[in-house]
Amino acid sequence: MGLWQRTKTAVIILGVLFVIIQFAPPWVFFLALQLTIIGGLLEFYSLSNRRKFYPKKLLGCLFALIIGATFYFDSFPFLLGFTVMTLITFVYYVIDTNSLEKLALFPGSFSLTLAGLVYVSLTMNFLYWVRRDFGVLWLYLLFAVISLGDTGAFLLGKTFGRRKMTPIASPNKTWEGALGGLLWAAAGGWLARTVLLPRFPLLEIIVLSVVVHAAAQVADPLESLFKRAAGVKDSSNLVPGHGGILDRIDSFTLAAPVFYYLMKLLIMK
Repeated sequence: MGLWQRTKTAVIILGVLFVIIQFAPPWVFFLALQLTIIGGLLEFYSLSNRRKFYPKKLLGCLFALIIGATFYFDSFPFLLGFTVMTLITFVYYVIDTNSLEKLALFPGSFSLTLAGLVYVSLTMNFLYWVRRDFGVLWLYLLFAVISLGDTGAFLLGKTFGRRKMTPIASPNKTWEGALGGLLWAAAGGWLARTVLLPRFPLLEIIVLSVVVHAAAQVADPLESLFKRAAGVKDSSNLVPGHGGILDRIDSFTLAAPVFYYLMKLLIMK
C-alpha cells in the first residue's frame, strides 16, 4: 500500500474523528465509539478463530453493548451489568454445550469471549468518560500524546534502535525507540498544553504524558502477541494502508483508563 493511500486514509479518519469529537452531541460520540469497539472486538474474535478457538461473536457483541451502557447510564452500574452478563453466560454455555465436540471447544470459547470484552470494550469505553468528565480538549491531549509518542518511537527506534524490547511480540521494537516515544509523548503533551490548556501546570502535563504513553507501549505489543499467535500481520484490512480497527486502537486499550484515572487524581488533589 503506497504512502499516498496511507496518507489519504489518515486524513479522512482524522477529519471524521475531529468532527465527532468537537461537534457531535454525547450520544453520537458514544454510538461512534461503540461501533469502533464492536469492530475491534470482531477482529479480536477473528484472530482467535485462526488458532481454532471459537468465541461467541454475537454474545460478545451483546455484552460489549451492555458494558457500554454501564458507562453511558449512571443508573445502570457496571456491577449490575456484570451480573447480567454472568447470568446470561452461564445459562447460554450450559444449554449450548450439548455434545462432546462442543465440550472440547468450551474452555477456549468461554475464556476468549470474555477476554475480548475486557481487552476491547471495558478499556475503550473510558474514552467516553474522558470526554464527558473532562471535555474534548483533554481528548485532544491524549491523542497528541499517543500519536506523537508512537511517531517518536518509530523514528528513533529505526535510527538508533539496538536493544530489542519485546522480541517475541514485536521484533522491531527497541528500548531506544521506547525512550524516544516517551520523549516525543512529553513533547506532544507540552504542545497540546501550550495550545489548548495553558493554565494547567506544565510539569503535571509532562508527567501525565510520559506515564500514559508508557501504558500505550505496553498495550501495543500485547496486540502484536495476538496477531503473531494468529500468524497475521494486521488484525484485518478494513482500513486501507493501516490494517484493521484493532491495529488503530491498540494503544488506547490501556492508555485510556490510565489517562482517565490519572486525571481523576490530578483534579481531586
